[in-house]
Amino acid sequence: MRKRFLTVILGLAMLMVISTVGYAKTVELTYSIFFPATHGHTLLATEWAKEIEKRTNGAVKINMFPGATLTPPDQCYDGVVKGISDIGMSVLSYTKGRFPLSEVIDLPLGYTKGIQVTRLCNAYYDKFKPKEFDDVKIMYLHGHGPGIFHTKKPVEKMEDLKGMKIRCSGTSAKVVAALGATPVAMPQNECYDALQKGVADGVVSPIETLKGWKFAEVIKSTTQNFGSAYTLGFFVAMNKKKWDSLPKDVQQTIEQVNKEWIDKTGNGWDEFDKIGTEFTLSKGNKVIPLSKEEDAKWAKTVSPVLDEYVAAMKAKGLPGDEALSFCREWLKNNP
Repeated sequence: MRKRFLTVILGLAMLMVISTVGYAKTVELTYSIFFPATHGHTLLATEWAKEIEKRTNGAVKINMFPGATLTPPDQCYDGVVKGISDIGMSVLSYTKGRFPLSEVIDLPLGYTKGIQVTRLCNAYYDKFKPKEFDDVKIMYLHGHGPGIFHTKKPVEKMEDLKGMKIRCSGTSAKVVAALGATPVAMPQNECYDALQKGVADGVVSPIETLKGWKFAEVIKSTTQNFGSAYTLGFFVAMNKKKWDSLPKDVQQTIEQVNKEWIDKTGNGWDEFDKIGTEFTLSKGNKVIPLSKEEDAKWAKTVSPVLDEYVAAMKAKGLPGDEALSFCREWLKNNP
């Protein structure tokens, strides 16, 4: 009788453990990220992974693969879809044409802060639930602070850009071309060498790259063209089958952590921008603010890029005009 009683007690204890963690055995997931191992965003993503492991009481363990060691940046999303990695973070526009409606995020809308961009990304996603993401489970979206010009020669007015070869990607190539420079498309991890060897005369990117990717070592000047500042939208996505295989309580825990990481990531971008500014100044580089009139001139010059987006979405039967209006109104109310 006593033996049977102990068996029942042990069985109940096991059930309690399983219901608490969702699994009797730890589920290990892989996370592909292209940022270098020491970059602030890799550290922040690692913190996200550790927080999930902690809150699920070890039911989920996430192994990080930084530096594009698991999938290249432009193959990261497909890698998640196919299960090469369980989770991935990369840039939406690295897979050109895959996320047409969401290109609205990348437009030169005059962004001011990373936290502003990141909150907008997720507000846009919640509002439109774009079908282009239906083949994964989105954890959260984010975007860098103002994408502006960093060059080897000072740029004080738009005319200074003429003839310059500027590294860019995705929608930012249209911004570069509209302002009179020559777009040079290449992945972020090839940019340092391109600047060093003169393949590119500058780059459009967030200020954080001056430190995070060491661009301040190979440029001499940063131009604060905030009125025409663009961003790049980033995704953090999980393989859909892997997500569906997780117990509901584990899913709820992960979604709660995701919500917290929206602001953590947005604030992270701004902190990294601050560090980037300090780093480039320490190298003796210039930071050039545009006059109010010149900044407005740049903003007006890139406005056809917005019209082009709306027309392209209309041709695809997508609500680009609604998406753009939503983003503009949101930014107006959240400067």
